[in-house]
Amino acid sequence: MRRDIYRDQHSAAAFYKLLTATVVPRPIAWVASRSENGVDNLAPHSFFTVASTDPPIIQFTSVGEKDSLRNIRASGEFTVNFTPENLFERVNATGTAFEPEVSEFDAAGVQREASTLISTPRVYESPVALECRLHSLIPVGNCTLILGEVVHAAVSEQVLDGDHPRVDLLEPLSRLGRDEWGTLGEVRRIRRIPLEDWPGSFLADGQ
Repeated sequence: MRRDIYRDQHSAAAFYKLLTATVVPRPIAWVASRSENGVDNLAPHSFFTVASTDPPIIQFTSVGEKDSLRNIRASGEFTVNFTPENLFERVNATGTAFEPEVSEFDAAGVQREASTLISTPRVYESPVALECRLHSLIPVGNCTLILGEVVHAAVSEQVLDGDHPRVDLLEPLSRLGRDEWGTLGEVRRIRRIPLEDWPGSFLADGQ
């Protein structure tokens, strides 16, 4: 039996917690941006996905008016850095609501490295960094969708199998509900069924 949870009978904050506990797991965009005063901001955003493949555009959501949004609006650029399991504590630390004049890089002990095509730095310890130029900002309710065109990708050779990143080597973190985080866990493989093979086989590879 399911319980009916009516949005109009709950506060926005309560319904937000319901959504973040059921839309899981969520990948994390570790977004670096630079303020007009030259302060390097770094923050995790877990409403994150790919918006377009050609041109390559990624998007993340700013809930409210945060430093990342203000900085990107002013500079027109940002980096999205991959969040691996071994950086768990530092990723979490950069979610602290520091004042705008405080750099999360410095507060959380995260190393910068220069980007290739933009002025905003990348996270040195991250195995993947995507350099982005702002494509568009889309207001939606109390949030803003931030879309950035990926102009350069830097990938550590330690996570590559040829030219392909291996998820078991990346060891991605994800966000769940409350204070819960997810790690990779079991990886299962199954072939997508071409229409000409339908009804096809529903067995995973190797079974």
